[in-house]
Amino acid sequence: MTKVFGSLVALDDVSIKVGAGEFHALLGENGAGKSTLVKCIMGFYQPTRGQLLVDNREVLIKAPADAQAAGIGMVYQHFTLVPCLTAAENMVISRADAPAVIKWAKEKEELQAFMERMPFRVPLNTVAADLSAGEKQKLEILKQLYLNQRFLILDEPTSVLTPGEADEILGLLHDMARAGDITVLMITHKFREVNAFADRVTVLRRGKLAGSGSVNDLSTDDMSKMMIGEAQMREKAPRLARVEPKSTIEIAGLSVDDNEGMRAVDAVNLKIRGGEIVGIAGVSGNGQSELVEALAGQRSLAGGAVIVNGRRFDATRKDFADLKVFGLPEEPLKNAAVKRMSVSENIAFRSFDKAPMASIGWWLKPAAMRDNAVRLIDKYHVKTPSAETPIENLSGGNVQRTILARELSGDVNVLIVANPCFGLDFASVAEIRAQLIDQRNKGAAILLVSEDLDEILELSDRVAVMSGGQITYQAPIDETDRNTIGKYMAGH
Repeated sequence: MTKVFGSLVALDDVSIKVGAGEFHALLGENGAGKSTLVKCIMGFYQPTRGQLLVDNREVLIKAPADAQAAGIGMVYQHFTLVPCLTAAENMVISRADAPAVIKWAKEKEELQAFMERMPFRVPLNTVAADLSAGEKQKLEILKQLYLNQRFLILDEPTSVLTPGEADEILGLLHDMARAGDITVLMITHKFREVNAFADRVTVLRRGKLAGSGSVNDLSTDDMSKMMIGEAQMREKAPRLARVEPKSTIEIAGLSVDDNEGMRAVDAVNLKIRGGEIVGIAGVSGNGQSELVEALAGQRSLAGGAVIVNGRRFDATRKDFADLKVFGLPEEPLKNAAVKRMSVSENIAFRSFDKAPMASIGWWLKPAAMRDNAVRLIDKYHVKTPSAETPIENLSGGNVQRTILARELSGDVNVLIVANPCFGLDFASVAEIRAQLIDQRNKGAAILLVSEDLDEILELSDRVAVMSGGQITYQAPIDETDRNTIGKYMAGH
């Protein structure tokens, strides 16, 4: 399969074979071609060259309806259910032959018979909005099986699930594949899931096939090397046992409302000492985003306060400077940068009105800004044509490195980071995680909000679980485990 967009070869002569009854993992970094490949299979894109064979027969797929007719279905990273309809209604309306007038008694009887044949079920009369995340994902899969799709493509299927829900659903699909009922192609970035559930793996790198093989024959290191090639990886920073703390941040009874005026963060209390990383785990949508926005000054408080070293922190520019509070928010191109301004200008946001970059607070010195940017670009390994390049022209990893350069180049007492490695290449992930440990070792108090539990477990000294807008569980990282954290993430 080859797919060309103008001068960009997004997919370059990639061949992949998924055997019947196989659970096959598709790996690759952001931009490796995974999404392009499955979009060609599903009919969203038309390949420039190549063939698709189903049961050794070539099929022509010009639209998703053709893929459905060939028995190929896709479960997307984000739910595609209609929230106000019941599970039964979501399933029936997904059919191409759904009648204009639906006889619900007959349909529900047939759906119940279908459910009896399935290894897992969901309540048919429950509105989709009232289902748990795990039940919604089960419904998405059941919908494909109901449509008689026996080749299932899963796109990061566990990104919105707790660890327990993820293991349950992947385990059920693995058992169905072993029984010969379905065949699975799963896009994922989680090696733990590959090793636990997949039979074979295919790895893409920069639009080309980098390698494939049996999971039993490949180590995690083998798969990583296929994904990143010869890229240089930063070594993990050592975690110092004894650290002199610089500062303390205390979140005291903090309450924050969402965009609809509903309470998203409800009287949260959390204290972080200098020299420790506290990781907040939780399923997306439990108030983590609103908490980070409030700490960054992007959302008003409905109650409570934030205290840094005994002084109230109101998230003004002066507070950030005086108390040495810095941050790396989620989606930094949206939340921490001005896209059309240069790398140099974005790096200068914290200090553009201070010497040596300005005189008397307002006379700016572009040459000094540029010299500072060039120094930090080199120190933080930012790949950019020049310091004057608009930051929107950089890759996601290099945008993150640019913001890190700005936020970590001075004396840091408090650091607030949210999903710092989402969607980044391995080299950028290794660099960012090492920088966080470095700051922790220097005595900074670090709040890490992440939906990646593996990241929480790797970096944190202490973990807190956020569920329903509240902190429902706290423990030192060496006194807890994945299953316990997952139970609290699920609200139990």
